[in-house]
Amino acid sequence: MSPVSIARALRRGACAAAVGALAAVGPGGGVALADDASQSDQLQIQAPYEQAVTVAPADGAAQYRSLALGLTHYNDYYTVTGGRLTVDVSGLAGIAEVAWPDNCTPDDAGTVAVCDTGAVPVRYDAQVHLRLRAAAGAAAGAQGAIEYSAEATGGPDGTLSASQGSAETFVTVGSGPDLGVTAPQDVTGAVPGTRLTVPFSVTNTGNETAHGFSVKMWATYGLGVVTRYPQCTYTGPDEPDAQYPGMTYATCSFDTEVAPGATVGLPEPLRLAVTRHALYERFDYGVDPGGDVPDLDSSDNGRALHIDAANTADFAVRGDRARGAAGDTVTAGFRFVNHGPAWVANVASGEPVAVMDYYLPPGTTATSVPKTCHGAWTSGDDPAVGHYACTLPTSAKPHLKVDFPFQLRIDRVVPDATGHVVVHTHTDVPGAFDPKSENDSAEVIVNPSA
Repeated sequence: MSPVSIARALRRGACAAAVGALAAVGPGGGVALADDASQSDQLQIQAPYEQAVTVAPADGAAQYRSLALGLTHYNDYYTVTGGRLTVDVSGLAGIAEVAWPDNCTPDDAGTVAVCDTGAVPVRYDAQVHLRLRAAAGAAAGAQGAIEYSAEATGGPDGTLSASQGSAETFVTVGSGPDLGVTAPQDVTGAVPGTRLTVPFSVTNTGNETAHGFSVKMWATYGLGVVTRYPQCTYTGPDEPDAQYPGMTYATCSFDTEVAPGATVGLPEPLRLAVTRHALYERFDYGVDPGGDVPDLDSSDNGRALHIDAANTADFAVRGDRARGAAGDTVTAGFRFVNHGPAWVANVASGEPVAVMDYYLPPGTTATSVPKTCHGAWTSGDDPAVGHYACTLPTSAKPHLKVDFPFQLRIDRVVPDATGHVVVHTHTDVPGAFDPKSENDSAEVIVNPSA
């Protein structure tokens, strides 16, 4: 999720949707992992869909507000350079004024500029920072639009482009409080058993006072919320009535006044505990003005702090043995186990944390398979041997055990007919968390001789 969309997702409940996936304790919905990326690429313009500016006072100019823009591409197989973002602000005439940064070259009219973004990353990082303010005399509610196009060097054909109108920002003149929280610095190598302090300050960049503010916080399973404010209501990750199972969730209401231009903090520092089962964690938090007053611009109301712990988890599979005569149906499947100590979750993508490939013992046919398993094929497979891919849910807590019972018909008796299963881990964060590879595979034997 890009910085542009974090707050919007929080406000629209995207965090709750992701948390719903984390609550699963059995096999997940059977989502297959994506195949290797095809050799294609696309240039993408990162710009907020909406931007507010405050109405100019009668006796002076309005305050400038920042607008962050950038380019990305999605296939890291290619190196993309020479990004050129064209910004057309002609639709803001009489609505808002723009101050161009040094890496933008405007035309003579000052309404269209080409901005040099340099190398184009896969992960969004703003490369262009405009400043906007309401034009003198523009009334609250007036709206205009900025349009964009872009080009870059790279990709499968040597150039990438995004056409005019493929992205736009609607700029609205408004009046009111505009609360925001500063973006945190992600943490790597956090040691289980330690505590972290989250920088949490609220700034009002609007033109009206916020009479109090509300805060919502979500902490994934591997984090503990140490600081407990009397102004907050908390539910834990394992409580039966938890609104977001698998997470600590808090709703807070503070009566602190936040005047235009002021920055305030919480009553005491916000501290998180990195628990013994932490691995790839996330702490989301958002702020809104009190009294159901609308916020002027919600793009900076919410943030996400990613915390990667120095921890491991041991994913393992156990095989099975069965006997039968030709024509019999036997149960011969496998079990997945997470020996911990960490839980593992794909908090960002919601994808399964592992896929298990099961190759049936020769001479057998599956007549019944678990609901999260489906027929699969990879290059080099023997067409005479059944192959199934089975998925886990979005998360795997420590000591999770999931059985995958297959019903196999013995078409012909093959002594020591040996199938095998192997677990493939998959996480949003690159890098291996499982130090023990020897238990990542197991045998399933029908009619063993011993």
